[in-house]
Amino acid sequence: MSDVTTIGLDIAKHVFHAHGADATGRAVFSRRLTRGKLLDFFAAHPRCRVALEACGGAHHWARELQAMGHDVRLIPPAYVKPYVKRHKNDAIDAEAICEAAQRPGMRFVAVKSEQQQGAALVFRTRDLAVKQRTQIANAIRGHLAEFGWVAPKGAAHLGMLADLLEDGEIGDTLPEAARPMFAMMVEMLADLDQRIAVLDKEITRRAREDEVARRLMTIPGIGPITATALAAIAPPAETFAKGRDFAAWLGLVPRQMSTGGKQKLGTISRMGERTLRRLLIIGASAVVLHASKRGAPAGSWLEGMLARKPRMLVTVALANKMARTVWALLVKQEDYRAPVPAAA
Repeated sequence: MSDVTTIGLDIAKHVFHAHGADATGRAVFSRRLTRGKLLDFFAAHPRCRVALEACGGAHHWARELQAMGHDVRLIPPAYVKPYVKRHKNDAIDAEAICEAAQRPGMRFVAVKSEQQQGAALVFRTRDLAVKQRTQIANAIRGHLAEFGWVAPKGAAHLGMLADLLEDGEIGDTLPEAARPMFAMMVEMLADLDQRIAVLDKEITRRAREDEVARRLMTIPGIGPITATALAAIAPPAETFAKGRDFAAWLGLVPRQMSTGGKQKLGTISRMGERTLRRLLIIGASAVVLHASKRGAPAGSWLEGMLARKPRMLVTVALANKMARTVWALLVKQEDYRAPVPAAA
């Protein structure tokens, strides 16, 4: 198997499949491997390019194979799909990964270190807690509606709602069997609030200690949470040739439907990293809301956009602009400098 130059590896929890090909793309072997024998197989194999889909566990196996001297490439699953032939099984998937890795124009995902994945875990844990808090709050509102009470929306009203359920007019009108259930949900809500507050303090501490996060927080609309997420989740800025490429990776550029030499742009593609995209849009919405109430700097790009375009469109456009600014700051390793407004 010394003529093997590329191996496509389809990974799973217990059963893996490897497909080897030579420099011309001709199949050399197709082999099923168990989890316990995977590293032994690659340790005995000559160094070559090993391609995997960028899915759960891929970064772990990529680090293990890199330690053995192999050239490991991670491919987004969407880029592997066009090379899958009829039907689907492990052998066909491994062959498709191998073929995709041999294409000269293929795009790859940077392998993350354990430190990067560990740093992202605090943000993902907070994100999970916020989703659970929203789920419980919606459950409380939904169940109250069954008893004739329409609760106000928004996190600001949750504290008042909890008080009314415990000893207010709402609690006295509920059936006896329902009161303990509402009390349990309120208790779960309070517990999640405390956990989220602890995670917020931890994220703020890490943001202050991290040089990259401190630099990103100089951009208007980016706080400790977004800065920490960008530093932990985004690939190295050098991976992208320009800021637009980074914005496209986030899914913040318009979707193209051009043909016949006619350019037609639609809404944003939303085909990239949705977690970071959501955070940038939330930060941009805060900046736009502040500018719409108190006014944007005279002669600024934001003032001109708000005068011509709807606020939501300006929010997404500002998020795109923030993404490009993030890329520039990471590449140049500089702090944000506000642009000088154009002269009237």
